[in-house]
Amino acid sequence: MPKFVIQRWHGYHMVFAMCFSLILIALLSTYKWIYGVIGLVFFTVLAWVLYRAERAFRKDFTEYVLTLGNRVKNAGQTAVDELPLGILLYDRDGKIEWHNTFVERMTGLDRMVGKEIGEVLPSLKQHASEKEGSFTMELGEHIYQVTPQSEERLYFFWDVTELSRLKKQLHDDRAVLGFIHLDNFDEAGQGLTDQESTLLLSNVTSAISKWALEYDIALKRIETDKMFFVTQQKSLEKLMKSRFGILDVVREMTRQNKIPITLSIGAASVGQTMAERVQNAQAALDITLARGGDQAAVHAGEQITFYGGKTNAVEKRTRVRARVISHAMSNLFRDSKRVLVMGHKRPDMDVLGAAVGVVKFATLHDCEAAIVLDEDEDNLSIQRLLMALKNHEYLKDHLISPEKAMHWLDDPDTLLILVDTHKPSLVMEPRLLDKAKRVVVIDHHRRGEDFVSDPVLVYLEPYASSTCELVTELLQYQDGRLPMDTLEATALLSGIVVDTKNFAFRAGSRTFEAASFLRRHGADLMMVQSLLKEDLGHYVKRAEIIKNTEIYFENIAVALGKEDEEYHQLLIAQAADTLLNMQGIRASFVIGKREDGLVSISARSQGEINVQVVMEKMGGGGHMTNAACQLEQVSLAEAKEKLLNVLNEILESGGVNR
Repeated sequence: MPKFVIQRWHGYHMVFAMCFSLILIALLSTYKWIYGVIGLVFFTVLAWVLYRAERAFRKDFTEYVLTLGNRVKNAGQTAVDELPLGILLYDRDGKIEWHNTFVERMTGLDRMVGKEIGEVLPSLKQHASEKEGSFTMELGEHIYQVTPQSEERLYFFWDVTELSRLKKQLHDDRAVLGFIHLDNFDEAGQGLTDQESTLLLSNVTSAISKWALEYDIALKRIETDKMFFVTQQKSLEKLMKSRFGILDVVREMTRQNKIPITLSIGAASVGQTMAERVQNAQAALDITLARGGDQAAVHAGEQITFYGGKTNAVEKRTRVRARVISHAMSNLFRDSKRVLVMGHKRPDMDVLGAAVGVVKFATLHDCEAAIVLDEDEDNLSIQRLLMALKNHEYLKDHLISPEKAMHWLDDPDTLLILVDTHKPSLVMEPRLLDKAKRVVVIDHHRRGEDFVSDPVLVYLEPYASSTCELVTELLQYQDGRLPMDTLEATALLSGIVVDTKNFAFRAGSRTFEAASFLRRHGADLMMVQSLLKEDLGHYVKRAEIIKNTEIYFENIAVALGKEDEEYHQLLIAQAADTLLNMQGIRASFVIGKREDGLVSISARSQGEINVQVVMEKMGGGGHMTNAACQLEQVSLAEAKEKLLNVLNEILESGGVNR
């Protein structure tokens, strides 16, 4: 019993009162002894009464405390048994020592003490290594959140079935916004009568409306060739599972047209507000259009997922955009004191040729310009052209190292132009991109998620065969001011020749027009052939790679270099080109280790298989018929296994034409 209870009446004040009473009785007895006797009798009676009262109080209080303790114990036991919380204790051997009634109801078993936990709850075996934290477990029709306490050797169970149902409902009902764009509608309508054009649009719209009804999509046309739609997350997941089959439907139904109509779709469920989701959906559509159309881009997580992309981009019939970009670049050059031109790592002929063209463009406006090149770069594809530039009368003064280029960027009026790439991760010197205040992008690759932040001008056209073709078109609108040098024209033509494989792949009418323009301005075909001549040892090494080719999926060739040998990127790419020329091969993949330790995969196809999609899943990119990727810290065998797994996944899902 606590002291404050025992001492509640005989504290110091009671002792003082008793002593004072005895002193008073003693004083009274000296005055008259009879008063002292009477006082002593009263004092004795009072002391006896207080003593009896104290004993009775202690007895009652003890009984009260015992009763209260039993009630608390019973209440605790009832709470443990009746609260919606399961408790299970186990010994060091993993056998159940005790559990409450919640666990009995949860498992449907009465006797579990002494049994193995894994025998009673097999689902816990999957999480045996998780000593702390929480995880969910399904048991019958219920979902439980399990919290292990390894030090106490116990588990807590919460029934979160209803919470999980509400979360799933909230997830499924999440609003998804998107846009649908009819690619090539204006081009497809050329040569058709008004009645035929209206019928074509009606058929396409009818197919889209039927598709929207099937997937519970609310659709609204906002322009002749553009629609806005609203749906739910659960419908979006069905669309993703079907890989947006409407893309194939519209393409097939308009295939008989000279230019088929394709769709570009951008959708987003990411964004705190509806306004943010609309912006994300528009951004996804913009990326889809920049990648050539005929595909869907879904922004439903941290990354954008792409579907479709089974056709090449249709070449545009108008030069308006090229003229506008040319004039815009002229204005940028006038506002700049210096211009730096930079391409991707391990530059190729398209990079160097386009860079020479941009330098030419800049000099037309009396702007100091330079091509950023690493002097230590040992690139077989540009060695001869680079040597020719170094020996040229004035072009030799337009080559600059990355270190010197950093000093140029100290001036805020310096303009940085990226050619043949739009990905910050691939530029030759990332520090230049980080330091530059103004950046222009000129590229012909399909746009990916990794893109330069806030460029002042973007000229990205996936329909073009090469960046050299785009730069040549820009120069055409500056024609007549300054004749081109033979080496300048030849460098641009070489880039076109290399990227089109001698005009065999991705060469449109604009490609030949650009080549004709360069030929008129002095491009030397013999010099082009001389620049592209192949070394005998280089040829032999390529043959060794091709010798190790295996055929998968009936018509896909996969070649593997030697594990202990290093190959130049150009050699790997050329081996893939050579394999594609073989009878019965629809796509080729060549895997080899580069000098920098990375494992490179070059992919080529004839258009029936979209190798860009394959390479994007492995962290790379490119075009539908020409793509590549680089892998770190993997062996050639591991890279091959990863490639085959990706191919198998895509081919089984129907994501790539066969």
